[in-house]
Amino acid sequence: MTSPSPSASSSQGAGTADTLGGGPRRRRVPGRGWLPGRGGFPGRHGGVPLPLLLPALIGLVLLVLPLVALLIRAPWRSMPDLLTSPEVWQALKLSLVCATAATAVSLVLGVPLAWLLARVDFPGRGLVRALVTLPLVLPPVVGGVALLMALGRNGVVGQWLDDWFGITLPFTTAGVVVAEAFVAMPFLVISVEGTLRAADPRYEEAAATLGASRFTAFRRVTLPLIAPGVAAGAVLAWARALGEFGATITFAGNFPGRTQTMPLAVYLALQNDPEAAIALSLVLLAVSIAVLGGLRDRWMTAS
Repeated sequence: MTSPSPSASSSQGAGTADTLGGGPRRRRVPGRGWLPGRGGFPGRHGGVPLPLLLPALIGLVLLVLPLVALLIRAPWRSMPDLLTSPEVWQALKLSLVCATAATAVSLVLGVPLAWLLARVDFPGRGLVRALVTLPLVLPPVVGGVALLMALGRNGVVGQWLDDWFGITLPFTTAGVVVAEAFVAMPFLVISVEGTLRAADPRYEEAAATLGASRFTAFRRVTLPLIAPGVAAGAVLAWARALGEFGATITFAGNFPGRTQTMPLAVYLALQNDPEAAIALSLVLLAVSIAVLGGLRDRWMTAS
C-alpha cells in the first residue's frame, strides 16, 4: 500500500479545517467576481461585486422609496371618511365596473386571437403579433388619439356607427371600456399565447382522431389545459384596465359619474384635495399588490 503524500495530507487537512471553520474562504479573481478566498458579499453564484451592489441598492431605493413615502403620508385616521365619500365611491364603482367589462371584452376577443397566433401558421403572423403588442409600448395618450381617429364621430369607423346605428363611443362609459380594453388586451393575448405554445398539441390531435371538430377540441381539451394562463392574463388585463389613465381621458374625457375612473379622480383630487388623492392611490396600490401576490407562484415557477 502507498501512503498519502505530505502535500495531499496537508491539502486534506486544510480542507477539513476550512469545513470545520464554516467553509472555505473566498477570494476575488479579476473578471470572475468573488471566489473562495478573501471574503466578499455572498451571492447565488459566488458573490456580488461592489460596483454592481451599489447601483442595485440605489435602484431598489428609487423604486421603493415613493411607495414608502405614500404610506407614511397617508391620512390613516380620515381614510374611512375619504373612501366612503360620494365622489370617491362613485369613481371606485365606475372603475371596477369598467375594468371588469374591459376584461370580459379582452377574454372574448383576446383568447381566440392568442389561439390564432399560437396554432395557425399564416403569412404575416409576425407582423400581426407586433401590431397586437404595440399598445404595450405605445404612449396611452397616443392610443387615445388613435381611438378618436377610428371611433370618433368623424372617425374612420365611428362615423358609420353614428349614421347607421346611432352609436357614439367617445366621452361615454362605453368609451371607457373600449379604451381600457385597447390597452389591456395585449397582456392577456401574450399570456395565453405563451401558455398555448407550452401546451402539448397532441391532445388536440388525439381529440380530432376521435371525431371532434377543431372548435370542440379547443373547447373541451385545449381551454381546460390553458385555464391557468387565461386566468393569469385576465388578472393582468384587469389590473392594467383599472389603472388606465391616458387613453381614457383622451378618448372618454373626465366626467364624474360617467367617465371619471380612479386614476382620473386621483389626478383631479391632487389639485383640490391631496388627502383624497393619497387615499385613492393607496387603493390602487393595494390592488397592484394583490395582483402580484396572486401571480407570484406562476412567476416563481416560470423562473
